Amino acid sequence: MAEKVEALVDGGKASAGPPLGPALGPLGVNIMQVINTINEKTKNFVGMKVPVKVIIDPKTKNFQIEVGTPPAASLILKEIGSEKGSGAPSTHKIGNLSIDQAIKVAKMKDQNLLGKDLKKKTKEIIGTCVSIGVNVEGKKPREIQKAIDEGKFDEKFS
Repeated sequence: MAEKVEALVDGGKASAGPPLGPALGPLGVNIMQVINTINEKTKNFVGMKVPVKVIIDPKTKNFQIEVGTPPAASLILKEIGSEKGSGAPSTHKIGNLSIDQAIKVAKMKDQNLLGKDLKKKTKEIIGTCVSIGVNVEGKKPREIQKAIDEGKFDEKFS
């Protein structure tokens, strides 16, 4: 039966200290090898908390690492350089996301989004902008979603 260790680590900055070190120690794996692999896989999420699952085979001491992605709202806030979302998203806007940044976030969250293609996944990300008070391309997010439906940004998705 495989052993599992789940933790929330700083992207690209996991260390042998808590929470990982003490959890991995008794399992007999090479802790630094696990930490280095986690840091390699999470380097794109520097400055954010990333969910990580380490699956260890107790017999062979081999391990697999599954990296989750931070919430879409966190990725959007990182893109616009803001600490937190708007307290009143319908009236107070905290920043502006470009369509390219929205596509970048959609690609990062690819496995966790429900849309069938990049266009629909990007619309999901833009939907998140509505709830945290972020404009897209200087307009209300819903206007941009409509523009995407009308094909105005099709060249970005090809």
